[in-house]
Amino acid sequence: MKVIETALSGALILEPQVFGDARGFFYESYNEAKYLAAGVDHRFVQSNVSRSARGVLRGLHYQWPNPQGKLVSVLEGEVYDVAVDIRRGSPTFGQSVGVMLTADNHRHFWVPEGFAHGFCVLSEFATFTYQCTALYDAKADAGIRWNDADLGIDWPLSAPLLSDKDGKTPLLQDVAPERLPIFVP
Repeated sequence: MKVIETALSGALILEPQVFGDARGFFYESYNEAKYLAAGVDHRFVQSNVSRSARGVLRGLHYQWPNPQGKLVSVLEGEVYDVAVDIRRGSPTFGQSVGVMLTADNHRHFWVPEGFAHGFCVLSEFATFTYQCTALYDAKADAGIRWNDADLGIDWPLSAPLLSDKDGKTPLLQDVAPERLPIFVP
């Protein structure tokens, strides 16, 4: 497995070794020992799959308290995936990193606890999978506006299809400090 560090400490791009021939391909989508060696020392307690049409943007989501780390990948199609560091006191607070995840590149993206996460669909549809380190908690559910100018995310679309909830999320500067995770060095 190839591990690619990003500009945000802890957020990793993981490329599994893919074995393919005329019949198709095989790869390990998760191997605890390899992920531990890469620094992803977490237990996954919930696995989710979503399917979305071209132009859908989901996010930027996070939970606080009861944060979730997410290991995400695409089974069909392609998405532009984004993580935003929203940990108060972090040297990279408010910074983001984006990565293309496709069924063809087989990449996984590790989005650590304390980060907001979102993605937009660039193919006709995309089937997206994510494993979480904490169960979904409706009371902790929160979000940041996808197009917050202060975040400077260069989304590859300008007029996405949003849920009502995602269309009403606040700017990062408008989130009460107690509703944001705290950076722990």
